[in-house]
Amino acid sequence: MRNMDVRQRFTLFAVTVAAAPLLVGGCTADQREAAKPGHAKPAAAPSVTLTPADRAKDVPISAEVGAAASGGKVTAVKLTDDKGRPVPAQPREDGSSWVPARPLENSRTYTAEVTVTGDSGRTTTQKTTFTTSAKSTRPAVTSNLYLTDNQTYGTAMPVVVGFDPPIPKEARADVQRRLFVKTDPPQPGTWSWDADGKQAEYRAPDFWKPGTKISVRSGLEGLPIGKEAVGDTDHTATAKVGRQVSLDIDNGTKQMSVYQDGKLIRRIPVSLGKPSTPSSSGTMVIMEKFDRTTFDTRGDPNGGYVVDVDDAQRLTWGGEFIHSAPWSEGEQGANNTSHGCTNVSAEAAHWLMGITKVGDLVTVKGTEVELDQGNGFTAWNVSWDQFAKGSALPVPPGLKPTPSATPHPGSVAGGSAPAPAPSRSNTGG
Repeated sequence: MRNMDVRQRFTLFAVTVAAAPLLVGGCTADQREAAKPGHAKPAAAPSVTLTPADRAKDVPISAEVGAAASGGKVTAVKLTDDKGRPVPAQPREDGSSWVPARPLENSRTYTAEVTVTGDSGRTTTQKTTFTTSAKSTRPAVTSNLYLTDNQTYGTAMPVVVGFDPPIPKEARADVQRRLFVKTDPPQPGTWSWDADGKQAEYRAPDFWKPGTKISVRSGLEGLPIGKEAVGDTDHTATAKVGRQVSLDIDNGTKQMSVYQDGKLIRRIPVSLGKPSTPSSSGTMVIMEKFDRTTFDTRGDPNGGYVVDVDDAQRLTWGGEFIHSAPWSEGEQGANNTSHGCTNVSAEAAHWLMGITKVGDLVTVKGTEVELDQGNGFTAWNVSWDQFAKGSALPVPPGLKPTPSATPHPGSVAGGSAPAPAPSRSNTGG
């Protein structure tokens, strides 16, 4: 999935239409008659409070139509621009506001017409007209959605949004409110922020079910962020979850176990990072796949080389990969010789490329160092309770993990939200 103290606030505009008895003459006999049983007092009409306020100016193009109803429910919302053209919008799940399907345009006037219907059937309709701000001259926070439209991912793929510069703590709640995720079938989850605000990840308590459709919108264009910045653009994507594959890498045995749908399908000898450049132990996710790429470690303390590698799969922003390493095949299964990567044979690396997808779970255990949270897609590197604590907004109480909160790599998936990434490196080795 932390309040934006500096976010522009708008005065609430409330119009309450209440039915009042019309008294003509006010004779005593009529008053007694009205008090008799069987003459019910007319039900009061509902009321509605709208935001932005009527005639508000300099409204951010990320604005939503807030409609707080009293004595009834919102039954119709119509948003139009200054040429009378309708603007599509969808309600939030809690009904607190209607979110335009795309950012509003700068320096344009919009009218929202909202109807509220009470239990008695009486209705109240209220309008508010507001004008959006001119195009902002403040610097933009660059955001990147690490989910590509029409792609198929592994069952552990979190929805990830990266930010440059990082989002300050006081702004994260407002940013998170503009990160939308829908899944079919429904598998509700939450967002969680890394400590420095460079990355927010979204997942459910358990793995996605194979075949799940994930629709995401990072609706940040024009959103005030902190004191000086605004969001850069909206990102949208709809992707699908494929079959379940996971990799379990054990430094003790120097073996990788490959599971598909919970069944072991192959063991592969590996060579991990040598003591001076150890591999990270933790639960990761395959982030990228390259048929061929270049590792350049000339800027690293223990590096200094440039090498082309085949069949490489990224595990961390810091440059840990699974890749083909024909030069270390004699050591694989026995000794660690790499600069932090998982070395496998050329044949095994090519086979893995045909089996895995971005979003497949990878667990490494028994090495000298632990994986840093946020160094890659690390949503599964902590328990659900720990993950949920990273949300800038309250987590729905119904979201609870299964008894096995920390997944085993061989478990079957399924169960009960462009900036360069932080510290991204192709150092590898």
